[in-house]
Amino acid sequence: MAGLASVKVTVHGRVTGIGFRAFARAQARALGLTGYARNLPGESVEIEAEGDRDKLEKLVARLRTGSPLARVEKMDVAWSEYSGNYPDFTIRPSV
Repeated sequence: MAGLASVKVTVHGRVTGIGFRAFARAQARALGLTGYARNLPGESVEIEAEGDRDKLEKLVARLRTGSPLARVEKMDVAWSEYSGNYPDFTIRPSV
């Protein structure tokens, strides 16, 4: 185990209106991670997740592949310290 961490991922491409947030939530919950997913203005989804660093890296890889209807064009990934702010992984309202 690599310890606890937090990652914020902004996924750009065809990722809104196709269930990408639900895909991200399902992947994160399957990995035992907490955080949120929400749509940003334009064609982007923001995911912030916390938990074991190894599991977060798996989540990032799964987001890069995307859901069946998605077309991921670019991802911005920023790692930070674990905060423990999230009790579960949720879908938040769009910004």
